[in-house]
Amino acid sequence: MTEIESAEEAPRQPLPASQSATATERPSSTARLVGVDLARALAVFGMFAVHTGPFNPFPTSGSGVGEWLVWLASGRASALFATLAGFSLVLIAGRLEPKTGPAGRQAKARIVIRAVILLVVGTALAMTDFGGAVIINYYAVYFLLSLPLLRLRARTLALIAVALAVVTPQLAYALRALLSESIVNTIDSYDPIARLSGVGVLDFLLTGFYPAITWMTFVVTGMALGRLDLASGAVRRRLAVVGPALIAFGYGVSWLALRLTGGAEKTMAGMPGMKDFGAMKELGAMKDPGMAEGSFDLPVGSGLWGPDAWGLLAAEPHSASTFDLVGCLGTAITVILCATVALDRLPWLRRPATPVIAVGTMSLTLYVGHILAILALPGEAATPPQSASFELLLCFIVGATAFAALWSRFFRRGPLEYLLNNATKLASRVR
Repeated sequence: MTEIESAEEAPRQPLPASQSATATERPSSTARLVGVDLARALAVFGMFAVHTGPFNPFPTSGSGVGEWLVWLASGRASALFATLAGFSLVLIAGRLEPKTGPAGRQAKARIVIRAVILLVVGTALAMTDFGGAVIINYYAVYFLLSLPLLRLRARTLALIAVALAVVTPQLAYALRALLSESIVNTIDSYDPIARLSGVGVLDFLLTGFYPAITWMTFVVTGMALGRLDLASGAVRRRLAVVGPALIAFGYGVSWLALRLTGGAEKTMAGMPGMKDFGAMKELGAMKDPGMAEGSFDLPVGSGLWGPDAWGLLAAEPHSASTFDLVGCLGTAITVILCATVALDRLPWLRRPATPVIAVGTMSLTLYVGHILAILALPGEAATPPQSASFELLLCFIVGATAFAALWSRFFRRGPLEYLLNNATKLASRVR
């Protein structure tokens, strides 16, 4: 989710409209990185939709545009963020060729420094009414877990991602089934982070909204994408097949399996009330560590969406099943590919898209800012904004775009990105 910049990479900041350089004069490598920023901006808007837009878990032809946007973004926007986080890690560690020697150690040091800062900022936000829905403290754990993988090639990373998608949902289910509320409370009582914010190491690894045990699938996939030459026609053609195929498999097979086995009714029976389901899930209204991800009305150990394992066949947002992971991965790959190809093949699109691209260059600033803005809304509490609507969503999107466009005219990085970049300069002392 956070913007990760590499000093060794070509600048990815979009050109202000006042500059004379045209889109066609920019190097293709820079264009591909700008495409990633465009994808990141779409992820930012998706998070805005989930947090401020009208929620309807089952939109129909009569539903409004806002309800469809929230439904599309639910679970998938945060998965796209995590995938792009993996891509950004590779920018630091060396894109097509991993850094070695002192440069490699300095890259790891930069990642560790970023992780520490994100943990501090994320924990501070988790102490607010947003609770466990804040994702950037989870990012800190993802970054640290990614350190041993930084020198791996794209094929190896892809194989690891496949293994994680297939194995970790079942493993996570089994581990959560062994937990009881007393065990969780005992672990959290010795965890200073959990005692401070209610979201601790156990949440980061297993029981939170974005547990590393399953969400590292997205990060590792992003790292694999970062190691690919996105300018290659062969790579693009393969991704154009893989992305939609994963979407069809993840959501299609899940839909078919639940109906053939009769699990659809049992899964729905175990889900929380639909009226507040998306709000609770994404905003983390439930900060009780005795609650499992996706099981807001059930204690830890009761499983995904219900007291049995039917949730392992579901592809609902944040169900963290294999089908959910595969479907979200397909969506993330497709969005990243479309964004990069669009800016590469349609150079005229670069100028009108510049304000949106600017949003992607300062995603950390805008993510933190939108949380603070929601908390500052009159009469708002831990639940979603009482004024949640398509109009409020548009206000957040337009406001963020206008701020990013104006800021990028004068500064290369966003405010928080600038502070993060300066802090990581300490890594240059590593020899």
